[in-house]
Amino acid sequence: MFTANKEDYLRGLYLLEEEKGELKSIDLAHYLNVSKPSVSEMVRELNKEGLVSYKKYSKLKFTPKGKKIAQKLTSRHRLIELFLKNILKINSNNIHQEAHRLEHAFSDKSIEKIRKLLGNPKKDPHGKPIPQ
Repeated sequence: MFTANKEDYLRGLYLLEEEKGELKSIDLAHYLNVSKPSVSEMVRELNKEGLVSYKKYSKLKFTPKGKKIAQKLTSRHRLIELFLKNILKINSNNIHQEAHRLEHAFSDKSIEKIRKLLGNPKKDPHGKPIPQ
C-alpha cells in the first residue's frame, strides 16, 4: 500500500477537511508538526499519484481516489480506538497514540473482523463518525 508517513498525511488531510471543511498546507504542517517544505514535498508526491489535486498557493483537494483511501485509513484508526477502549479496556487517554501505532500494522482482513466484532459501529470513542 503506502508508507506509514504517506498514510499519516492522507489521514491528516481527511481530519482537517472534516474539521475545517478545507485543506490548507499550513494547517497540515501544524497538525502533523512538520515543516511547510515537508508538506509541500509530500503534497507534490500525492498529486503525482492522483490522490490530491494541488496548485501552488491554493487549497488542496482530494481526488475521489485519495478521498476513498483517506476514509479507509480514518475508519481503520477509529475502529482500532474503539477496539482498544471497548474490548481491551485501555484507558481513553492512551488509545489515540496506541491506535496510531497499530493502524499501520493491521491487515484489511483483521480490520473487517474487528468491525464485525464491534457490531459495525457508527461512531468512535470520541463520538466521531466511522466512515463505512
